[in-house]
Amino acid sequence: MWGEHMHHGYYPQDGPKKSNQEAQIDMIEEVLQWAGVTEASKMVDVGCGIGGSSRHIARKFGCSATGITLSPVQAARANALAEQQGLADRVTFQVADALQQPFADSSFDLIWSLESGEHMPDKERFVGELVRVCAPGGRIIIVTWCHRNLEEGETELKPNEKNLLDLICKAYYLPQWCSLNDYRRIFEAQGLQDIRTADWSEEVAPFWGAVIRSALSTDGVAGLFKAGWSTIKGALVMPLMARGFSIGLVKFNLITARKPER
Repeated sequence: MWGEHMHHGYYPQDGPKKSNQEAQIDMIEEVLQWAGVTEASKMVDVGCGIGGSSRHIARKFGCSATGITLSPVQAARANALAEQQGLADRVTFQVADALQQPFADSSFDLIWSLESGEHMPDKERFVGELVRVCAPGGRIIIVTWCHRNLEEGETELKPNEKNLLDLICKAYYLPQWCSLNDYRRIFEAQGLQDIRTADWSEEVAPFWGAVIRSALSTDGVAGLFKAGWSTIKGALVMPLMARGFSIGLVKFNLITARKPER
């Protein structure tokens, strides 16, 4: 269902029809363009999955890339794909904790986190580690699932919204979510500069329908049973994600900033 890239696809309004895989590549390209990234020398892909973003960006900019994941299976698969694609000399993957990264301070000029922030139980520590390993003048990009921003006078989400998020989080083994405004406050507290945010919920809205259709195909169903119950459980919750997007509760948000020069 997901292919080499374990993230949403980008579907611009009134744009041409495209496959899921094409939309996923477009997502990487659109995020880079939106963030103003035109070059990089060393990047880290935090929560890399099987490394699709790392390999794509390394090819695009000719940079080195290091991906980290908690999954030994994902890291092994990512390294195998880098070898197959002739990138093993400058693209590597390892098992590491995003909240305690095994890198020296200021190691990378591009910090990339595409749909991993929602897995982080401590968002402040997560962002703090991204800032620590970012070189002065480097760029930090987070693309993540959030819940909607609270409106003026609200102190929490509505009960029905919390119930829906609880179902999604239990199925995908996710901690509590935060809002885009929460991320902005964390970025500001870290002293980051040129902070920009965006909501691309409409641009990714078609993705869940496409993934659901793929899951219900003959090959998709066979793949689900082969993958096991946890994957089946996740597939069964896909309509809830689609519902969350449709009512404006689930948001596909972006935030980027620059680490100040010394």
